[in-house]
Amino acid sequence: MDKLSFLEVIAAMAVFVSLLLAVFLLTVKTERKLENRLFAAFLIINAIDISGLFMHLFVDSYNLKTFKISAYLLVMPLFYLYVNAVCYSDFTLKRKHLLHFIPFIVVNLILVPRLYLAEGTAKEQFFTTMWNSPEMLVYQLIGELQFFFYIVGVFLVLKKYREIYLENYTNPNTLLYIWLSQLTVVFLIIHLCIILKNIVRYTQHRDLFIWLNIVAGTVFLLAACWFILKALNYPELFRRIDSTLQPTKDFAETLETENKTDETKSFQIEQLRSFMVEKEPFLNPSLTIQELADQVEIPVRELSVLINHHLNQHFFDFVNEYRVKKAMTILKDPTKKEYTVLEILYEVGFNSKSSFHTSFKKYTNQTPTAFRNS
Repeated sequence: MDKLSFLEVIAAMAVFVSLLLAVFLLTVKTERKLENRLFAAFLIINAIDISGLFMHLFVDSYNLKTFKISAYLLVMPLFYLYVNAVCYSDFTLKRKHLLHFIPFIVVNLILVPRLYLAEGTAKEQFFTTMWNSPEMLVYQLIGELQFFFYIVGVFLVLKKYREIYLENYTNPNTLLYIWLSQLTVVFLIIHLCIILKNIVRYTQHRDLFIWLNIVAGTVFLLAACWFILKALNYPELFRRIDSTLQPTKDFAETLETENKTDETKSFQIEQLRSFMVEKEPFLNPSLTIQELADQVEIPVRELSVLINHHLNQHFFDFVNEYRVKKAMTILKDPTKKEYTVLEILYEVGFNSKSSFHTSFKKYTNQTPTAFRNS
């Protein structure tokens, strides 16, 4: 099998698996319909794009090939919308989101005169030298600008998601952030490979051009499969947040100038610490900052500023510190020496062994077992 045939096989496999996953996402019963539909659309558009590597074996339509090329401009908008749908529980598609498809429309309009409306020899001649035409140079420029605009946008969404989650929830959902970040980095690497491929297109290195196509298609296929399997195996970790929540830094300065003297803040901090020791709200594994604010009777924004700015801790660090202290007491209690570490971590409010060990070592520089035996 020569390299070109191997490329066609890889492309066909990528298209088959992408479409199979897309059908599954569209038909599986779940409450997460929007994000499933967006990722299915993302997979379908990628399948259309990759199909160009073997489309000539089945159909030879210039219009279809051109649509396939322009469809690539739908990939990053769909991925950006998908990331928003995964991260934010109240995300919905609105008319304004149609603006994301302007580059796709613009490129197709540019191609109307010399391709879509052309016939016979004129269309064939244009397609033969298409990649050297002004239209395709504009297409590639739009594509590159669009990609890097959206890749930055995705990282900003993830950054905000992580900030808000750490400031409002305990047992933070860092896996979602990690997985989406890793997937985005993989797509960035794939795109850098595509940029290199497009540069090589204008040289005489045809073998390298084919191998770069093979690498890009294979990596995309593996990345998509990996992420979907993660989502299916750990659906409970894909916990979303309300988009109306803001990072503390966005409103801290306003609250600082409007409210509370230093004496009042000191009193509130002491009140909060006493409440944590006496009432032990941290024993609730799903405690949120809103729930704690209701219990301690401090407005949630003021409480967020107290913890994040005056105590200089994220909410999850603040709560987990009390959980660790409670665990330390139990570990040293001779009447509870029969308790296993697993039993203790659940008793003090943690809901996973990994988060307990990470937090415990952070505050004590020891593992729970080493601390108990010391």
